[in-house]
Amino acid sequence: MRLDPAGLATCGPGAVPTGAQALALGLKLDLNAASESELALLPGVGRDLAKRLVSAREEQGRFSSWEDVDAVPGVGAAKLETLRAATVLDAAAANGGVW
Repeated sequence: MRLDPAGLATCGPGAVPTGAQALALGLKLDLNAASESELALLPGVGRDLAKRLVSAREEQGRFSSWEDVDAVPGVGAAKLETLRAATVLDAAAANGGVW
């Protein structure tokens, strides 16, 4: 899915949607590439957890499993389910690009 010059979602050429646009289109974030501000847009995540997720990723490298994500302080079972529903760990599964 891409955005045409008018900002409408289309199939084919165009820009990869980012931030709130991608979330509104129901696309999943690549947890290993999303910025702190993008992660903070997810329901129930907020700035603090987004910052911890990005810090953990920078310190340990890419998240390779959901257990890695669960080990981040503040994630817990409920947040992990939210993250699993809204993100992917593999960029190829994120519908092209980081989204």
